[in-house]
Amino acid sequence: MTRPAPLAALTRLPLAGRYALLVFGLFLYGLSLRLMLDARVGLAPWEAFHLGVTRHLPLSIGVVSVLTGVLIVAFTALRLRERIGPGTVINVVLIGLFLDLLGPLVPDPAGLPARWGQFVLGVALLGFATGTYVAAGLGAGPRDGLILGLSRVTGWEVARVRTGIELVVLLLGWRLGGLVGWGTLVFALGSGPAMGAGLSLYGLHHGPKGRAAPVRAARAR
Repeated sequence: MTRPAPLAALTRLPLAGRYALLVFGLFLYGLSLRLMLDARVGLAPWEAFHLGVTRHLPLSIGVVSVLTGVLIVAFTALRLRERIGPGTVINVVLIGLFLDLLGPLVPDPAGLPARWGQFVLGVALLGFATGTYVAAGLGAGPRDGLILGLSRVTGWEVARVRTGIELVVLLLGWRLGGLVGWGTLVFALGSGPAMGAGLSLYGLHHGPKGRAAPVRAARAR
């Protein structure tokens, strides 16, 4: 039985509408990361790494996110010869920008139940945000471009490459002082189903190698 996709029509917007959808999705993605960051119960591997870097350099987490994305895109394009779409470049800049701009606006709850509630909300919102800007179909995020490029060069499955990279990034983040906790485990278990639900709202799904369909779509970060 095919699941209903109430937002599928948005994948067929004209180009200007798809750019607007992309920016809206990236805003939601930055908001979801900020909610999880300020909940202080653990972070996803890349955000743990970004936060760890801020412990040693006078940079905000948003700036570290942007600089990391720039380095990844440069490596992916120059060494792996992976195609870089306009959405990739916009992704690099806007998620870090929104992450910093939303800092003063997102609650910083004191009680543990409220912190967990905010974290779970962030994970759920991340799933919807992923579906939203994947639906724009304007290019893979820099980290997914890296994974797809390495998968093509090494011949390893996408899932294997993703797991390996995220374990290395998580270890680096932990060693640098990034926030690794029970929330990290909750993210690992919950982000996949959340993203799947977000993609299904737009009538998208993952193919056998981890890409999303239709062909022009690609996952978020």
